[in-house]
This record gives sequence, structure tokens and C-alpha cells, in this order.
Amino acid sequence: MADSRDEPLVLGIETSCDETGVGIVRGTTLLADAVASSVDEHARFGGVVPEVASRAHLEAMVPTIERALKEAGVSAKDLDGIAVTAGPGLAGALLVGVSAAKAYAYALGKPLYGVNHLASHICVDQLEHGPLPEPTMALLVSGGHSSLLLSADITSDVRPLGSTIDDAAGEAFDKIARVLNLGFPGGPVIDRYAREGDPNAIAFPRGLTGPRDPAYDFSFSGLKTSVARWIEAKRAAGEDVPVRDVSASFQEAVVDVLTRKAVRACKDEGVDHLMIGGGVAANSRLRALAQERCEKAGIRLRVPRPKLCTDNGAMVAALGAEMVARNRSASAWDLSADSSLPVTEPHVPGHAHTHAHDHDHVHEVSKGNLYS
Repeated sequence: MADSRDEPLVLGIETSCDETGVGIVRGTTLLADAVASSVDEHARFGGVVPEVASRAHLEAMVPTIERALKEAGVSAKDLDGIAVTAGPGLAGALLVGVSAAKAYAYALGKPLYGVNHLASHICVDQLEHGPLPEPTMALLVSGGHSSLLLSADITSDVRPLGSTIDDAAGEAFDKIARVLNLGFPGGPVIDRYAREGDPNAIAFPRGLTGPRDPAYDFSFSGLKTSVARWIEAKRAAGEDVPVRDVSASFQEAVVDVLTRKAVRACKDEGVDHLMIGGGVAANSRLRALAQERCEKAGIRLRVPRPKLCTDNGAMVAALGAEMVARNRSASAWDLSADSSLPVTEPHVPGHAHTHAHDHDHVHEVSKGNLYS
């Protein structure tokens, strides 16, 4: 077995939304996962405010990187590369991360890897369950995305099979939590109330499950409207809203569709395992129902622990380490943030003439000043 010190040591930076995440991995081993969240600063607005998120990233960046290096017990000069989420996400928030990653990579004379947020959510499972099978079927569910993806090679070949045509699953959780006056973010609190409710109490609709509907696409807008109208009707009649039953019935409608379509995709594509990632993958009912349906279908389920499902720097570092291990080209210094970076681009490579020697002289000039 190879010495673990031969495996790439990579620092990853994630700033696509409201979490400043910095992770450090060696190969597929997690050494540090530092997160600074600005969720409390957005709570009074009932959702993430891009400008607030960007400023919070700016303030948190350097302390969070220093915390991660300390936690990992490594020096910045020992890193083999710096990976950063280049997209998709909030443009201003992404720019803070990309700018920081460039500054560190340039100062240290290390290669820079701009990677895809969604591909990172898939790759993080390597830190929990070892190397990803190829191909991997992934169901990614979060506040911004609900996607079914087939990855033959996480560094170069990710194919979208289906996605949401309106609201993402996590977005629907946030909106229903707001209607129920449960606060923000909605996912964890609805999960909590749902545990004490009856998932069959109210028959909420299952979007895009008809025989003529797209097999792998999702729609949660109609469900959200249906739940909101049901609640409004109760209030208009002067009746109490059964928060626990509403939470459980709404949650069941979401996870029923997610798991049904994911298992169907595995069967149709002949893939015998399913990976679930993204913030909503922390939902206890989604995990339980997926496990139940996968067992019935003979499919192996891989779900990272909840902390690795939500946005974090470890997932970016994991994909960066895979880029280094597979000798993928580093990104160019003109790497830009792309708020709508397609998942078909797991990373943003550079131009052939821009790396190899470009930062050697920079490294010589600066390392004594910055990281002596």
C-alpha cells in the first residue's frame, strides 16, 4: 500500500452560498473541515441575501483558512494544490472564494483548481465510504438544486439525467417553514416537527409522477402552493393548523418523489448503487425511505454524514485532490466565478501555456515574505 503522504494534500474553499467552508484532505482522508456560517445574519430576511453573504465570506475567509490549517496540523507550504468552488452559486459569494484561492495559490506557488459545486457534493462521499464506483448515480438535493446525475468520472464526465423545473426541494422546505412560521432555514425544523406527525394525514400532490411526465425531472412548486393553500384555508376557517401533520405530509410528498425517481434511474441505467448528497440529504426521512427502497431494489445506498451533506470546504478539497491524483490540468490565473457553471464541467481547466512555469518566479519572490 502506498504511503499516505504520497497522496495529494489539498485545501478546498467553498463560498457558493452562505457558508464559508475550508477543508483539507490528503487523498480521500479528511484532515480538517472548518465552517463559518452566516445563516443567522439571513434569518431575519427569511432567506439568503447575496450582499450579506459576500461580506460575511470576506470577513470569515482568512480566520477560517487558518483554523483549517491548524486543525489539520499542516503548513500552507506543504499543500499540493488549492481547490475552490467556481460555480454554480451566488456570483458575489463565489467571487470572494475564487479571489482568495487565487491569492493563496499565487503566493504559495501552488496549482489552482476551480471546481464545480455539484460535482464536489458527489465527490465528498469518498471521504466517508472510499473511492466512488464508476459510474456513480447521484441524487443531489439542496436549497438551490434537485438533480439526478450520472458520473462516469467525477473529474471529467458528469451527465445530468434530470433536474427541477421550478423550485428546488430545499427551497420548498424553506417556503413551507415560512408559511408555518417556523423560521429559517426550513429543512431541519420541518424534519424535527415531522417526526411527531402523520405522513399520511394529508394527501399532498406528487409532482411530475404521471405516465407522460419526464421520468427524472422534479417539480415542487405545485406542492408548495397546495400546502400553502391548505394552511390558509385552515386559518381562514379559524381552525388550528396541525403543524406536525402538515410537516410530515409535506416532507413525505417531497422524499417520496425524490427516492422513487432516483431508484428508477438506477434501474434504467443498470447502476447498482445510489449516492445522495446536498443539504437536504441530511433529512432523516429522506435517508430512511431511500434506504428502504434501495434495499428492496438491490441497490447499495451511499449517503455521507449530515455535516458533509451541507455545503463545506471538505467536498471541494476532495474533488481537488482527485484532480491532482488524476493529473487534470490546473485552472488558469484568469479563472472566473460562473454562477451558472453547468455540471457537465466538473472543473474549469486552464489554457496550456498558462501554468507550469508561470508561478515559479512568483513563488521564489514571495514565499520568503508571506510564508517563511
